[in-house]
Amino acid sequence: MIEVIVAERCISCDICIAVCPTDVFERGPDGLPVVAHQEDCQTCFMCEVNCPADALYVAPYSAAVSEDSPHRDVDALTESGALGRYRAVVGWGRGRRAGAREDRNDLFTGRA
Repeated sequence: MIEVIVAERCISCDICIAVCPTDVFERGPDGLPVVAHQEDCQTCFMCEVNCPADALYVAPYSAAVSEDSPHRDVDALTESGALGRYRAVVGWGRGRRAGAREDRNDLFTGRA
């Protein structure tokens, strides 16, 4: 579930607003996106994977985490490298290699 938007990283591109299939985000009064309908989040990670600034963090849970959870602690997420990790794993972003290119399932299926 979407837990964090790091305002200092956000570039106000509104991609998260556009890609969210359940309209979780709204543009805040300062022009930055805000999580307006967290309960509608499907934990699809579309916002996080599309964020070019790695300013979003989606916790891998289908329900909101507690206020004191490390999944809501921006400093802990930054220090651990969690911000942008999902994009890196799937290979999105400048200088990243798509994980699908590492897939060797063809060894088992006989198809290249």
